[in-house]
Amino acid sequence: MTETAERTPTLEMRNVSKTFPGVKALNGVQLKAWGGEVLALMGENGAGKSTLMKVLSGAYQPDAGAEILIDGHPVSITDPIAAKRLGVAIIYQELSLAPNLTVAENIYLGDEVHSRGMIDRKAMHEGCRPALERLGAPFGPETTVGTLSIAEQQLVEIARALHAKSKILVLDEPTTALSTRETERLFALVRQLRSEGIALIYISHRMAEVYELSDRVSVLRDGAYVGTLDREGLSAESLVKMMVGRDLSTFYKKEHDPHGSHGPVILEVKGVTDGGRRVKPCTFQLHRGEVLGIAGLVGSGRTELARLIYGADPKAGGEVVLEGQAANINRPEDALALGLAYLTEDRKRLGLFLDMSCGENINIGVVERDSARGGILDLGAAKRRAETAFKALRVRAASPLVQVGSLSGGNQQKVLLSRWLEIGPRVLILDEPTRGVDIGAKSEIYRIIDELADRGIGVIVISSELPEIIGICDRVLVMREGHMEGEVGGPGGRPITQENIMAYAAGVAA
Repeated sequence: MTETAERTPTLEMRNVSKTFPGVKALNGVQLKAWGGEVLALMGENGAGKSTLMKVLSGAYQPDAGAEILIDGHPVSITDPIAAKRLGVAIIYQELSLAPNLTVAENIYLGDEVHSRGMIDRKAMHEGCRPALERLGAPFGPETTVGTLSIAEQQLVEIARALHAKSKILVLDEPTTALSTRETERLFALVRQLRSEGIALIYISHRMAEVYELSDRVSVLRDGAYVGTLDREGLSAESLVKMMVGRDLSTFYKKEHDPHGSHGPVILEVKGVTDGGRRVKPCTFQLHRGEVLGIAGLVGSGRTELARLIYGADPKAGGEVVLEGQAANINRPEDALALGLAYLTEDRKRLGLFLDMSCGENINIGVVERDSARGGILDLGAAKRRAETAFKALRVRAASPLVQVGSLSGGNQQKVLLSRWLEIGPRVLILDEPTRGVDIGAKSEIYRIIDELADRGIGVIVISSELPEIIGICDRVLVMREGHMEGEVGGPGGRPITQENIMAYAAGVAA
């Protein structure tokens, strides 16, 4: 028996079930976390991770028969305030801060210090300063939260948890919006908090993060507890099999003709630039049925280039040519009319209408076509189109009538992708298509990309995940500081390897 097993868990959840109308989201889940360890919680989107954490936070009440113990004592978590009093803090992917308030006001929100009937801001500033100093925060209590970066706002959330003397800290996909340097700082902070005896539950889809930080990994699948692996027993194969219930030996799909670059040119980008602010003149070709990767470090100009091609941002120079014809693209509408679609990296803010149904989101790109006769929408055609898209892309939802904002990240991405496929694109630009998406959904998206290329569509994939770029792309362009630094793959090119890509990205290629 290990030392951990002999100690009383800081947190123990037993037989946790949660039923929503028509859906069993959790079914008899168990979880143990000890102080001074990082427990990674993994599973596909929709596996029940968020629901379980919402039960822990008091946002949801579990079905009868569930038990939650803190330091070995049964507790009742009736609401988020009760959870906070018991030392539970959860930092969600979408931070819950008031941007117009100061750091101190956010830390004390709902528990303000008063003096003579007035809020004592001086006392609040001094009261939260130790937590900020403990974290090495580069800002003070009086700083307005809205002026901080995402990484700094995370520090505010963590400082709030420390100030409340939390002993259980849940981090939900904390690195999604962080740069490499900010991620490293967060990892150092996680290790510091672990050494201070806090029980950390770390939710992530990124294997590398789990390997680096976790002491144990617990896995959920379809709302049920599958098992827990100790650090010594961690492997990609075992984790993936536990999460999806099958072997993903064919994880990366490349069944289309890998020599698509030999085919006719479908898209030509000639000297496209924003005037040199973020993108210097860039030139490249995309061939029919080719999956072309664009790699580079954060800030290299990949997304900015895609937006210029798509007409989302104004070009200062250069031209776009589609199948030999100059494309006059000044707005996204122009691009879509010509069969060029762009799937944004920020699906929630720039891609989807979260308060609308899946079907409405899928059909919105072809509304004009559906209303061609007298301005009356063909609702029957829209319904059939949405149902077909659901089946083709294997969207996991009860029906296209479900609100898209209620879906997991992977299923939201499939809905957004379905919208652009309905316009019948010749060229599809996918910007970070698997960001915030679980292992199983990633595999599905790779399958879709492969099928699109096989149908002769030219696909551009912008991704920060090198294994993804290497696994699915036929050829890779590498950007650095706003220009095309080099190319790997393709006829006679250097092999597509991590080393070759990074050499160009860092500007050290021979």
